[in-house]
Formats: sequence, structure tokens, C-alpha cells
Amino acid sequence: MEPSRLEQQIQFIVEIDKLKSVRRRTSLIDGTRNENTAEHSWHLAVMAIVLAEYSNQSVDLIRVMKMTLVHDLVEIDAGDTFFYDAQGELDKPVRERAAADRLFALLPPDQGAELRQLWEEFEARQTAEARFAAALDRLMPQLHNYYNEGGSWKEHGITFDRVVAKNVTMNEGASTLWSWTQQLLQDAVAKGFLLKTP
Repeated sequence: MEPSRLEQQIQFIVEIDKLKSVRRRTSLIDGTRNENTAEHSWHLAVMAIVLAEYSNQSVDLIRVMKMTLVHDLVEIDAGDTFFYDAQGELDKPVRERAAADRLFALLPPDQGAELRQLWEEFEARQTAEARFAAALDRLMPQLHNYYNEGGSWKEHGITFDRVVAKNVTMNEGASTLWSWTQQLLQDAVAKGFLLKTP
């Protein structure tokens, strides 16, 4: 017998609880432990509410929030790929696509298609909503690393030039936030939290 719509939805809800166990390389601002991906996604959704006025274009805030909440669900299967891991980036799209295939198929077809589309929209960064959500996704680790005095920047020997090169796309979705972030990064260098380009 096929599971009912509600049974499929409950199965998905139970499955995504696993996101709470996916550890990221970025530590909490207080430095006590690394954050998990569920915490990261929640924090992004709140950031979207608070910082919506800084989007380069008017956005559908609910759509942005949905995107921030589902954009990393694939990490349940694919794991978190460290942002500066060039080797890990090579097969990341394949790992994440396979994860999306499995996870979104757990839902009833209409809901699975909706969440899959939101995930793909975020990845493609072709809409104002996706560009803004992606800018927030880039901003958050800068805040963590600045406020915990270097965190994963220091731990992995990440330099100012690499941070700028990997995060300049923030400008596409939130130029004001990118300008502010550049000042934050300069201050991080001045305070010894972030190594200047060798």
C-alpha cells in the first residue's frame, strides 16, 4: 500500500532532522563549538527578515526565507563542503544533485517539486531572491569568523585575498552588505583575525 500524503510528509520531516547532525567548519560566534547546518539555515532565515531592505532588488521575502531553509538540506547526504576546499568542490554538484533526488522524492510530488525548484533556484542565482539569499549565505561566515577572532580563517590558514575572491558575489544580491563586509574584512586584518595576502 502506498503511503498517504501525510505519511510522506512526516517521513520527510523525520528525515531532515538529520541536518542537525551535519557539522560545519564555522564555529559559533562564542567559539564553543562548530555550528550545525540546521542552525546555519535557521540563522539565514532570520537574517533575511532583518536585512531584507539591503537586497539590490525588491524580493519576495517568504520565497527568500524558504530558499534559506532548504538550500542546504542536501548536506544530509552530501555533507558540508568547506567553502575553501577546492578539491571538495570538484564533485560537490554531483553529490548534492544525488542528495536532492533522494530527499525531495520523499515528499508528495507537488511539494517535492516545489522544494527542489527552490533548491535549484538558489544554486543557479538567476533571480533576485536567489542572489539575495546567496549574499546572506556568504555574509554569515564572515560574521562568525570576525566575532570569534578569526575562527576557521585562522584554523585553515585562509587569507584576505581568498576571502574576498570567494565572497565578491555578495555584490550581485546585496551591494550594501558587500561594501560593509569589505570594511569588516579590513578591520579583521588590522586586528590580526585574518592574514593579509602573503
